[in-house]
Amino acid sequence: MKHLVTTQLAFCGFGIFLSAQTAEKPNIIYILADDLGYGDTGCYGQIKIETPNIDNLAKGGMLFSQFYSGTTVSAPSRSVLLTGKHTGHTYIRGNDELPERGDVQSHQAMFNNPFLEGQRPLPSDTYTIPAMLKDVGYVTGCVGKWGLGYPGSRSTPARMGFDFFYGYNCQRQAHTYYPPFLYKNENREYLNNKIIEPGTLISKGLDPLSANSYSKYVQNDYAPDLMFRELLSFIEKNKKNHFFLYWATPIPHVPLQAPQRWIDYYVKKFGDEKPYLGKMGYYPSRYPNATYAAMISYLDEQVGAIIDYLKENGLYNNTLIIFTSDNGPTFNGGTDSHYFRSAGPFKSERGWGKTSLHEGGIRVPFIASWPKIIKANSYTDHVSAAWDIMPTFAEITGATLTETDGISILPTLKGKKQRGHEYLYWEFPENKGQIAIRVNNWKGLIQNVKNGNNRMELFDLNSDPQELYNLADENPDIIKRMENIIKEAHIRSEIEKFRFPFDN
Repeated sequence: MKHLVTTQLAFCGFGIFLSAQTAEKPNIIYILADDLGYGDTGCYGQIKIETPNIDNLAKGGMLFSQFYSGTTVSAPSRSVLLTGKHTGHTYIRGNDELPERGDVQSHQAMFNNPFLEGQRPLPSDTYTIPAMLKDVGYVTGCVGKWGLGYPGSRSTPARMGFDFFYGYNCQRQAHTYYPPFLYKNENREYLNNKIIEPGTLISKGLDPLSANSYSKYVQNDYAPDLMFRELLSFIEKNKKNHFFLYWATPIPHVPLQAPQRWIDYYVKKFGDEKPYLGKMGYYPSRYPNATYAAMISYLDEQVGAIIDYLKENGLYNNTLIIFTSDNGPTFNGGTDSHYFRSAGPFKSERGWGKTSLHEGGIRVPFIASWPKIIKANSYTDHVSAAWDIMPTFAEITGATLTETDGISILPTLKGKKQRGHEYLYWEFPENKGQIAIRVNNWKGLIQNVKNGNNRMELFDLNSDPQELYNLADENPDIIKRMENIIKEAHIRSEIEKFRFPFDN
C-alpha cells in the first residue's frame, strides 16, 4: 500500500475570477478539531448542538461518510496526518510524555522547566506536509496544539516545516484553556492566568449548585480567543501568497471551559442539570452539557468568521477548507457522549470512543470545501483516512511526494472515479494494545494484544455499524486475509513502548 508519487498538476480556467498566479494552486486551511465525534455537528445528525457555519461549509462542499482519523488519540493521530504514514509505519504510534524526564504531569513543574513540556519528538529527518508545501512556494502556519516534540527538541513546529506557530507546544498544557503561557514560534508568551492544576476540585464548603463556586476556573486570557486572533493575522499577512494553515484547535477536548455567553445560551436551551464535580479528571463544571455544547458552537462561530474573512478578501473561491477531527469523542472530564450521541450511529461510551479502535474512536467527520473544484452539496461514501491527505495535497499543488501509505482523494473531490484502498490499518499500543483493519465492508479488531490475545473479531459494518455481532467463526478466509495484512502493514517500532508482543 506504499506509493511513490510525483505530481505536476495545474488547474486551468480560473483566470476569469483570479490572477494567473493565484489560480495555479489553492490556499489550504486544514481544521483539525480535538475529540469531536462523528455526530457532534448538525450536518452529521446532531440535534442538540447548533453548528450552522460548519453545516453551511458542508452544503457548499463535500461531506464524507467514511473518513477515518489516523488513530484514536492525539499525538499519533497528528503524526499520521503530517507524515502520510499509518500507525503501522509512522514513528509516533501512541501518546508518550517521556516521564523519565521528571514530573511531567505537574503544570507548575512544566512552568518552571520547559524541558518537562511536550511529547516525544519526531526524528529530525521526518518529511511532513508543511515541509512538502514549502518546497512548492507555500507559506505555512500552525495554530493550536502541537504535541509532537518538546520545546527545544528536534521536532518543534518550526523544525518540522512551519514558518509560523502559535499555541500549545504540549498537549498536557492544553488541559486548561486558561494556561499561564502559549508559544509564539519558539518562545513563550506569558498570559494573565494563574496555574490551576487539573484535578483541582471546588473548595470545601461551597455550594456545588451555585455557579459562583466554579468562578476560579474562569480566568482572564482564554487561549482559543488568542489563537484565533493569531490565525486571522497569519491569513491577513499572507493573503497575497499561497498559504497552508493547519488549525489544530484543542476544542472540544476537555476541560469544559467556554465563553460564558455560549454557556448561558445552552443553559437556557437545556435547562438545569447536575453539575460535574471533577471525579473523572480535569476541572469541575456547573453545567457540563451546556458547556460542551458551548465549546462546539464557539468553534462553529470561528469557522464562520474565517469563511467571512476569506469571502471579504476575495480568497474563498480558491481556498480548500477541510474540517475534521483527530479522533472520536471522549468519556471523561464531565462529557456525556451518550447524551449528545456524539459518535452518531456508533457506540461512544468508554471502550468504544476515544482510546478505542472501534468505529466510535476513529470514524470522524470530514468536510471539504473548494468552490472552484468541489460541487456544492455533494456527498461521498469513499473509504479514506488521514494518511491520504499528504498525497492529496501533493497532487493538488504539484509537490513531489516521498513514500506514503496514502492515496490522493483529489479524484473524489472533483467528482471523478477514485482508486480505493486495498485495506486500512491501525495499531494502537495503549489501552492494552489494539489492532484494526478495514477491508471493504469488513472490520477486523484485535483487543488486549499486550495481554496475549491474538483472536480477531470480525464485523460487517454495512449491517452492524455498532460492531455488536462477531462473525469471525463464520468467515475464516477473511480472518486469514486480515492476519496476513498485519504482517504486511506492521513494521516493528523503533520505540520499545510502542511494540507488540509479536515483535519480540
